[in-house]
Amino acid sequence: MSLRGPRLEFAVGAFLLLALASLLVLALASTNGRFQLGGGGSYPLKARFTNIGQLRLAAPVKIGGVTIGRVAKIDLDPVKLDSVLTLDIDQRYKDLPADTSAGILTAGLLGESFVGLSPGGDPEALKPGDEIAYTTPSVDLIQMVGKYMFSGGGSSSAPASPAPAPTTPDSTPQ
Repeated sequence: MSLRGPRLEFAVGAFLLLALASLLVLALASTNGRFQLGGGGSYPLKARFTNIGQLRLAAPVKIGGVTIGRVAKIDLDPVKLDSVLTLDIDQRYKDLPADTSAGILTAGLLGESFVGLSPGGDPEALKPGDEIAYTTPSVDLIQMVGKYMFSGGGSSSAPASPAPAPTTPDSTPQ
């Protein structure tokens, strides 16, 4: 009986250490390997959109499918009533061309929204805090399907029948 007590305590302690280690691994995995204190590894860029759709804070910013940053802030411009995004871009990608364009895209048909960047060819680079000039707003698929399904007037799927040819007195057979 005296040996069973220390074995049980050791087993419980080992189980707790294993549980804490797995929680630490889960926490690091959820940050995609970007566990930083102070956030010194990124710089901000701004982008203005007329419609951001279902885009959320911390949504990825991607170039060619590779995540290079996150959406840090979403604001509304009180004058132009546009959505203004602040993008935190990884410092490794500090030389994005000044004519880079941004669009709000969706991963798959119903996947998450993200900001897709398309670098241009300008030799001048965007500086921290600059605004991306060329943007494409989000496309709302549900709204587009609704417009297509319920647009009634004007379009018909049946081809129009040709008008009968006019007859003249000279063209009638005798």
